[in-house]
Amino acid sequence: MAAGEETSHILSGLTSQLPDRDPEETAEWVESLDALIREQGTERAQFIMRSLLQRAGSQSVGVPMVTTTDYVNTIPADQEAPFPGNEEFERRYRAYMRWNAAVMVHRAQRADIGVGGHISTYAGAATLYEVGFNHFFRGKDHPSGGDQVFFQGHASPGMYARAFMEGRLSEEDLDGFRQEKSKQGHALSSYPHPRLMPAFWEFPTVSMGIGPMNAIYQAQSNRYLHDRGLKDTSGQQVWAFLGDGEMDEPESRGLLQLAANENLDNLNFVINCNLQRLDGPVRGNGKIMQELEAFFRGAGWNVIKVVWGREWDELLAKDTDGSLVKIMNETVDGDYQTYKAESGGFVREHFFGKTPATKDMVADLDDEQIWNLKRGGHDYRKVYAAYKAAAEFKGKPTVILAKTVKGYGLGPHFEGRNATHQMKKLTMEDLKAFRDHLRIPITDEQLDTDLYRPPYYHPGMDAPEIRYMMDRRAALGGSVPERRSTHTPVVLPEAKSYEVAKRGSGKQQAATTMAFVRLLKDLMRDKNFGNRFVPVVPDESRTFGMDAFFPTAKIYNPKGQNYLSVDRDLVLAYKESPQGQLIHPGINEAGAVAAFTAAGTAYATHGEPLVPIYVFYSMFGFQRTGDAFWAAADQMTRGFIIGATAGRTTLTGEGLQHADGHSPILASTNPAVITYDPAYGYEIGHIIRDGLERMYGEHSEDRNLMYYLTVYNEPISQPAEPENLDTEGLLKGIYLLAPAKTDGPRAQLLASGVSVPWALEAQKLLAQDWGVSADVWSVTSWNELRRDGLAAEEHAFLNPGEEPRTPFVAQQLAGATGPVIAVTDYMK
Repeated sequence: MAAGEETSHILSGLTSQLPDRDPEETAEWVESLDALIREQGTERAQFIMRSLLQRAGSQSVGVPMVTTTDYVNTIPADQEAPFPGNEEFERRYRAYMRWNAAVMVHRAQRADIGVGGHISTYAGAATLYEVGFNHFFRGKDHPSGGDQVFFQGHASPGMYARAFMEGRLSEEDLDGFRQEKSKQGHALSSYPHPRLMPAFWEFPTVSMGIGPMNAIYQAQSNRYLHDRGLKDTSGQQVWAFLGDGEMDEPESRGLLQLAANENLDNLNFVINCNLQRLDGPVRGNGKIMQELEAFFRGAGWNVIKVVWGREWDELLAKDTDGSLVKIMNETVDGDYQTYKAESGGFVREHFFGKTPATKDMVADLDDEQIWNLKRGGHDYRKVYAAYKAAAEFKGKPTVILAKTVKGYGLGPHFEGRNATHQMKKLTMEDLKAFRDHLRIPITDEQLDTDLYRPPYYHPGMDAPEIRYMMDRRAALGGSVPERRSTHTPVVLPEAKSYEVAKRGSGKQQAATTMAFVRLLKDLMRDKNFGNRFVPVVPDESRTFGMDAFFPTAKIYNPKGQNYLSVDRDLVLAYKESPQGQLIHPGINEAGAVAAFTAAGTAYATHGEPLVPIYVFYSMFGFQRTGDAFWAAADQMTRGFIIGATAGRTTLTGEGLQHADGHSPILASTNPAVITYDPAYGYEIGHIIRDGLERMYGEHSEDRNLMYYLTVYNEPISQPAEPENLDTEGLLKGIYLLAPAKTDGPRAQLLASGVSVPWALEAQKLLAQDWGVSADVWSVTSWNELRRDGLAAEEHAFLNPGEEPRTPFVAQQLAGATGPVIAVTDYMK
């Protein structure tokens, strides 16, 4: 069926475009298929159908791709892997976690706090997480090295509730939810936030859309480490938990092709399809699960739908004429949401009552039994079968589309309601109903004591179900999530690696972009550390002169280069290799920052330091992907961000959309970014060396930094490093580059980057034409000078009895007299 037609969101419409000229013969074919399924099962039927489709294609019979399937589970009941756990134990402590997660958020709403939080997301997703925790998510002590799990941000209370059951968090910690200042030492961040909880969270995911693309590039980064021989990651899986509403973000879907193209079968998306976004249904008039199935399958992913729980199996087995499946197919999401906000009797009348056959199908069920027909995402057997199939699938990434109810079990005021995402508080009636639903041994008297202080529940570490839970985690390699910052010791590049930067360009002219590239080439040759550099360039390597890296470092491609390169006879031929060092995401800045983030956190994720060097057109950095850099900062990424062809005056031929007058100003808002605007190659050398020392040196205090350097494409004579260079001033932001050589009225010229050569020209003109004696200062970092000044100001304000600290810029200019003229290629 053509895209956009009324029911294109339901089925692919294989037969709707063609007339049936012989219905009797059609019926015979369908009966034969039914008999095959009956006698030999669905697996044999799948093989026969696929063989027929393949044969039809070879005979030029136009059979369209089946992008969507019926609104039923992908894995038939007879092919489900048996559930290996103790169902009763798992059900029991899953109930405790759901209670504690809701109570934690509810307790944080009392009048003297009221910090918000989300109750309904975890309530609906608990089964999806717990099946993973009990059977799939491997911790860092597992022989494989452990999995990486990207948790859905709004479900964070559930992860805290599990950590409480495991003894990792106390009741005092739970009461610190969202209170980073007032409960310091016992505070829990609103969402997954590694910088706020550096021993707990690994991946920040609440900035919608960034989690999915970071998970994709994390899976690629795992393969990159393995292919380059840095670490064996062959047994590690990446799991990303996402919301169906989140999938409307362009970033959520925009990078799916990379995962398919590189056959990242170490990657699993689990999309919690509760059919709701924040304000209402995701697709009220459509079917988001069908839409996502078509989208992911078209992108080359393996798709597993978990739509219905085990209670539906018997009904579907009775559905010999397909009338129940037809109703399932044709019911839109807005109606499914309404059903879960009503009652069993309402579902009987409005869903099953659509045909006599389906109404008769549930005649023996009472309204409560109809109400208890669960969605698949709440059935641990169905979820287990899907996860096992995903973990074992080879050749493609897998997406699991699991249908759930937002606010599941929280009672009629919450379940499936449009406003459930914004609801933070439970009434006493809700609390008691929720307790009864979960069978939590807490009395009415305990609840009635204080509406806003219902007790947490823990049966004790010796309870059999808790011992079972801890045994499961021990077998899987320890607790998840957990972040570790210890890593393989490294030896930083030798001093000789920086000599090329100190020498200058001699009689030749070279832009600072080229000076940087020459330095990087020597650093990558360092025998101890060179293989840990990861250049990331989004399809502009030749612009930046980095094509020189192609034949030696090579471009990373897990499949190698299986074609005859058109420029194979050239010295700088394009060369791809599974052992390639360069990451080449294509015209894809968002993907490049995701690759930068994965590499820049490998020291914690894998215990293997990598230093990403992301080189890009400066305009397409903090303006275009600023949110991703904030996420990188939250994840404590370390690396170098190189804004090339920077500024407003050296790229005007490309037009205003490429001219950059503000990136350092935008970068100044990110506290994890150290920004420099160097003028010369030797300055770049010292900045890079200082950055590596601060990230991985023995005596560094704050390691979790990203260095942002602007480099230009205007050729200049690169001077050699001057004698007696004020290295401290260079690194802190300002040093005297060229003192005045004449006597006369004094002036101070402060310049950075591409403005410095013009300031030197101005110094000559002022001396020759006006007799003005001007000093020229190279300001390598306006941002660092400003931060230092603000810090001194704040310290003086908070400590009025102490001698005020003099900001560094004031120290440097202490003896300088005359007017100060400050110039850059950026906004003032």
